[in-house]
Amino acid sequence: MDLFRRKSVTDLQTEAASDHSLKRALSALNLTALGIGAIIGTGIFVLTGTVAALNSGPAVVLSFALAGVASIFAALCYSEFASLVPMAGSAYTYGYATLGELIAWIIGWDLVLEYALGAVTVAIGWSGYVVSFLHDIGINVPCSLSAARGVAVQCADGTTATAIFNLPAVIIIGLVTTLLVIGIKESANFNNVIVMVKVAVVLLFIIFAAHAINPANWHPFIPEQTVKDGLPVAGEFGVSGVFTGAAIVFFAYIGFDAVSTAAQEAKNPQKDMPIGIIGSLLICTVLYILVSGIATGIMSYKELNVPDPIAVVADRAGLGWMSTLIKLGAIAGLSSVILVMLLGQSRVFYSMARDGLLPPFVNKVHPRFQTPYLTSIVTGVVVAFFAAILPIRDAASLVSIGTLLAFVIVSIGILVLRVREPNLPRVFKTPWVWFVAPAGAVSALYLMKSLPPVTWERLAIWFVIGMIIYFSYGVRKSKLANKV
Repeated sequence: MDLFRRKSVTDLQTEAASDHSLKRALSALNLTALGIGAIIGTGIFVLTGTVAALNSGPAVVLSFALAGVASIFAALCYSEFASLVPMAGSAYTYGYATLGELIAWIIGWDLVLEYALGAVTVAIGWSGYVVSFLHDIGINVPCSLSAARGVAVQCADGTTATAIFNLPAVIIIGLVTTLLVIGIKESANFNNVIVMVKVAVVLLFIIFAAHAINPANWHPFIPEQTVKDGLPVAGEFGVSGVFTGAAIVFFAYIGFDAVSTAAQEAKNPQKDMPIGIIGSLLICTVLYILVSGIATGIMSYKELNVPDPIAVVADRAGLGWMSTLIKLGAIAGLSSVILVMLLGQSRVFYSMARDGLLPPFVNKVHPRFQTPYLTSIVTGVVVAFFAAILPIRDAASLVSIGTLLAFVIVSIGILVLRVREPNLPRVFKTPWVWFVAPAGAVSALYLMKSLPPVTWERLAIWFVIGMIIYFSYGVRKSKLANKV
């Protein structure tokens, strides 16, 4: 039993050229919009304030810059793989080509934490924003249907009720799943529109709020480190606060890797995938830095530890009219994140089933829409179920550790492939690969190390379940295992 049997990159390239089951309809612009759609969510509307208030002060702009640099290491490695192996499946497919089947299964199973659980978490957040927005315009969602089962909810009339399930979260998952079944081009067009809405909201904030900046609020740029009982507190201001802030806001960048799951649906993947991955990451980094700089320039960083810091900053700048717009931008932002997460999850499952590691029905393609409709529907139903009954709690940490592990494997995999097959024709090559790839792996491992022990325990339990499935089904049904 060879647990580390690999798929040849040449075979994958041949398969990509001959497999027309998925519709190639995405341009570089579509892919860049998918990346922006996945990255800009609650991060820009929430983390900016909390990290400034608790960790970095005005130097939160440096935290965003450092997190962006750490992300670009992984993005460059993803870009080389995506142009070299233009197949659905992202890090799963790359792991199969470089590190073998067992590692590929581990990363494919791990990506469920990023995409499916990420969609659950974001759908719950989307529900909260929508309930608040509808309340602003005089529409009240029944409080018993607005949160996870068993959660105490404050109703519009001031009373408290116990929630039965989260109806808005179920509705958004249902709508997005339907869109993904209907077609990739339609999904991309919808994503383009909502990305335009949320980027427009961010740009309006930058343009109209900039006049209210008071440079005095930027001093001290890096506040002194907090001292308790005569000892400095690590991660609370000072240089350590800037780095801790970077570790926290790094999670605002999660999502650009989901672009690589759409490689098999790109018109010209060799050229357009790197543009989509790197372009979306650079655009979002610039927006994050500008927004955080303006926010800390308008208000003292000490006042920004609130659930809606950007809306509060807009009020302080005399832009009260923007509060509803910012909520609308957040709703649009979260909608596109859900779309890209569900897109990514269905494509990873599609690839695993195509390789025989999951049952054949999973990669069944709709004859008319040319989408993996069964896996999209099953994914949507499961995600909707958990979004209806779960509170957010520690889901975000599991999403983070799953993503970071993918970054580690992709960064290592690109080095393995450079050594094993140095002469492969590469349209896009990771620059300074012997620095960039190790830096990507080390920075992701460092951030994984900063996550709480309970997250590691849950990751271990998840992998035990995955190993049971692999050794009871995948290892025997794998197409590589049954190759004559």
